[in-house]
Amino acid sequence: QVQLVESGGGLVQPGGSLRLACKASELDLNWYAVAWFRQAPGKEREGISCMGNIQYYADSVEGRFTMRKDNYRHILYLEMDNLEPEDTAVYYCASDRAASCPTGWQNESRFRFWGQGTQVTVSS
Repeated sequence: QVQLVESGGGLVQPGGSLRLACKASELDLNWYAVAWFRQAPGKEREGISCMGNIQYYADSVEGRFTMRKDNYRHILYLEMDNLEPEDTAVYYCASDRAASCPTGWQNESRFRFWGQGTQVTVSS
């Protein structure tokens, strides 16, 4: 059974940086795509990035967030720079055990497997 576990969340000041990790079990990141979503209070879950053979980023994080993969440890990192209060949310990683990011990857219904989430709070 695929398991995804996020870590690395916390409190950071505006303009700061944070690195999230998504540790995958029973899922070889050399072969399968993984996405990052986030959900702010009172808002719908939003797809922000997806890494398969091509990387995709939402406009809201393009140029500030970067995904990096550790194929040996099966970890997908989300490096977040120049954080803004609007980035405050619970961050999730997700996979559908497919080689590529699906069409419409920003829609949460495209993914079957989810982690439990990690809280990121951007505040002074």
